Amino acid sequence: MTDTRPFQMCTRTVMDTTDPEITFDESGVSSHALLYDRTMKATVDAANAGERADELAAVVERIKKAGRGKPYDCVIGISGGVDSTYLVLQAVKLGLRPLAVHFDSGWNSELAVGNIENIVSRLGLDLFTDVVDWREMKDLQLSFFKASVANCDIPTDHAFPAVAYRQAAKYGIRYILSGHNLATESILPQSWGYNAADAKHVKAIQKRFGSVKLATYPVLGIFKRYFWYGYIRPITTVQLLNYMPYIKADAKQAIADELGWRDYGGKHYESVFTRYFQGSYLPKKFGFDKRKAHLSSLILSGQLTREQALAELAEPDYPADLERQDHEFIAKKLGLSVAQFDEIIARPPVDHLEYPNSKWLFELLLSLSTRLGIRRRSSS
Repeated sequence: MTDTRPFQMCTRTVMDTTDPEITFDESGVSSHALLYDRTMKATVDAANAGERADELAAVVERIKKAGRGKPYDCVIGISGGVDSTYLVLQAVKLGLRPLAVHFDSGWNSELAVGNIENIVSRLGLDLFTDVVDWREMKDLQLSFFKASVANCDIPTDHAFPAVAYRQAAKYGIRYILSGHNLATESILPQSWGYNAADAKHVKAIQKRFGSVKLATYPVLGIFKRYFWYGYIRPITTVQLLNYMPYIKADAKQAIADELGWRDYGGKHYESVFTRYFQGSYLPKKFGFDKRKAHLSSLILSGQLTREQALAELAEPDYPADLERQDHEFIAKKLGLSVAQFDEIIARPPVDHLEYPNSKWLFELLLSLSTRLGIRRRSSS
């Protein structure tokens, strides 16, 4: 549905009506900022003030206790990005014994490979890397482009947790540590993408547009993710960064000093594909600039001013020559001519919900978990 409203930007953040679902109050404050105030601000403020230290200690002790007698007590997926790198550094400092896992989608930059090598070597960690069958991954990635949907990064985002769960189950590990955090990732409009966990959606798009069977690609269905791994095994995901102060600039400095980490110049730019996806595909085809969400999250957690964010948005972060280079590289890697890739990119956008999906089931599970959480709190 086309948004016919006049352009409007939030008076507190840099989110605007390029999110078709955004709303504003009488002061021009966006629904994203208001939601943050209601549901996330207290957690972020408490963590940054060090007021969650006792909770953090208790969580760490539970993880250690569950891992006694095992080679590892937790699994951490590492991409080479800031969040996962800082997470693994803090986990080791807290005395945890993580198994590092990585999904090699075939799109890693050389810098990402170097950062990952530095992480595991300097911290003395074991690393499991799932190297995808490129024939399958290439065909699946191309299928998402042909589907003309917004979230073309689903093939990687779906596989990463699947690999983490598999390794946790293999070693009897009860905890997966996630780098997702409220301080820097509180905003991501649903209308700008789609749930990467929806295996039905992944398989439907591949069936419609693909030519290769996904024989080895790690598909993780909703039953296995939430019931088998959630209750039968069970494996719990912990967002450890939400328990400690997390300031992005300080985190970058720490991992650079202690792990030799080198900056990519953009959030999630450790992947050539993701750099192109976020820097060119989304803004040009759909009008979605994810920088607005990233910068707004930093504004809300007090790490950036609105004026600084506006100044950053005014500067292009994807040089035209690099964008063209990436465009040609991706076309070639997908087995296409540049002209063929141009034609696919130029196709009209299609909503994810035009393809088979399990959105209703995810919403039902979320509703049930919310209700159970409320009941547990009221009975405690």
